Amino acid sequence: MRYGKILVFLLFITSFVLSQLDSPLLSVWPSVVALLSVLLLRKALPGLFIGAICGVILIAEGNPIHSLFIFFYDVLSPALSSSWNLSILAFTLLLGGFSALLEKGGGFEIILKNWLSKTDNLSKKVEWSAFLLGIICFFDGLASSLLGGRAIRPLADKTGLSRAKLAYLVDSTGSAIACVAIMSTWIAYQLSMIREGFLAVEIVHAEPFTLFLSSIPRNFYCWFTLILVVLTIRKSLNFKSMDKFEIKIPKNITENEVSDAKNHTKYTTGQSRVLIPMATLISCLFIGLYFNGVQGTAWPVNFLKIKQAFGDAESNIVLLFSSILACIIAYLFNRNPISASGLSPRKEFTKGIGRFITPSLVLIAAWFLSGTLRELGAASFLSQALNGSLPPALFPVSVFLLGVLISFTTGTSWGTMGVLMPLTIPVCLSLAPDSNAMMASAIAAVFSGAVFGDHCSPMSDTTIVSAVACEISPYDHFRTQLPYALLAASVAALAGFIPMGLGLSPWVCLLLGTLTLLCVPWFRDKFLAHWGK
Repeated sequence: MRYGKILVFLLFITSFVLSQLDSPLLSVWPSVVALLSVLLLRKALPGLFIGAICGVILIAEGNPIHSLFIFFYDVLSPALSSSWNLSILAFTLLLGGFSALLEKGGGFEIILKNWLSKTDNLSKKVEWSAFLLGIICFFDGLASSLLGGRAIRPLADKTGLSRAKLAYLVDSTGSAIACVAIMSTWIAYQLSMIREGFLAVEIVHAEPFTLFLSSIPRNFYCWFTLILVVLTIRKSLNFKSMDKFEIKIPKNITENEVSDAKNHTKYTTGQSRVLIPMATLISCLFIGLYFNGVQGTAWPVNFLKIKQAFGDAESNIVLLFSSILACIIAYLFNRNPISASGLSPRKEFTKGIGRFITPSLVLIAAWFLSGTLRELGAASFLSQALNGSLPPALFPVSVFLLGVLISFTTGTSWGTMGVLMPLTIPVCLSLAPDSNAMMASAIAAVFSGAVFGDHCSPMSDTTIVSAVACEISPYDHFRTQLPYALLAASVAALAGFIPMGLGLSPWVCLLLGTLTLLCVPWFRDKFLAHWGK
């Protein structure tokens, strides 16, 4: 880490030297510095911030005093005075409090207990429970991994499910479902990065939410990861690294042990404490988007009106007010029970907001970096440099593979989006200016590549939290999950992004990739067992 700080300092000093040169290539220097800084420091926040500062130095041509004025007046002030940015920040913090209230109420544990009480095949049902909790906790990947690991681990130990397999299940489900969910702690950041990409080419009136919806079926890595989790549970699909942890034979547990395991939580609240607030959050989003964006009379409702309304709606405002109402409902339904930490609902809500201070700062740092790239004309340089040299058909898979490389080496999905999205969208516009499908594909490729690092990078906070929650070493979790992540990424590239770039429908690509994954158990039985020897 000490050498990393020294190298980052050298990058900072180099920016002063480069500021005296006149080359269009320098327009992408802030992105290079941000990426290297995140890799060397293993943290997204300082890496993105350092990249932005180096960009400001280039804009000011190395003048320290001028750099300060540019940073405060041309970068910081516009980013923090934008109504869009402020509402997105508020939404991110509020949803952090919302997730804390739901976790406090114990409704997730009640859903899990009711699910487990209706089965005789408890061992296999525990694996499905890890997947189920991940789906239910769609609004936050990190909370999903933490809650799933903590809630299911006692029962997993009693039924013989290895902690390595449990860590894989909760980790793979959490980030993947949060990335494709229409309402999560991720969506504010995702929409903001899409908007920053369009601002780089001075397009103010973009439709980030509509493009996000279009990217969902194209987010192949996330979908194939979820399908692989289901396949792993159904077919007991284990690679060699996982087999070493799965050699234990589940013991015969007594009825008392089953009862004790199912009731390991002290909460007695009902499922409504979770389901009603989440239903409020989602329904308010859809209703709000429609009535906020609909032109003319709202009735009768039809598909064309819905599509136009979602495109014209002020999604940031709708997200903000939906989160406010959902937080009120969550507080009312979870105000009585006392959490395991002994904190009151109000303090739990404040604690949840505090948990998202750092992610919010990462978002702000990404805005700063995008602002400096915009001032330096990075989008124009990349568009001109790549125009004609990169086949549009290979652009989505190229973006995905670059995102995989960045996220794996840096360990941050948000940092990957912050570096890659503002550069990807302008290039996509230059390659296919009139293709909304290509744009949605490129955006999905950024998301898919970013999530890959969340699943298997040893530096990822999600990887570490999942390991800690399941009480397994981060290294063991990393090496047991890596084969699954590589498999999902390979199928996403070969059966998803490449065929889609060639013109195949994303739905056909999803079907093709799913069929490929369904062949994996047979393929493993025939060949992979020999490769592992």
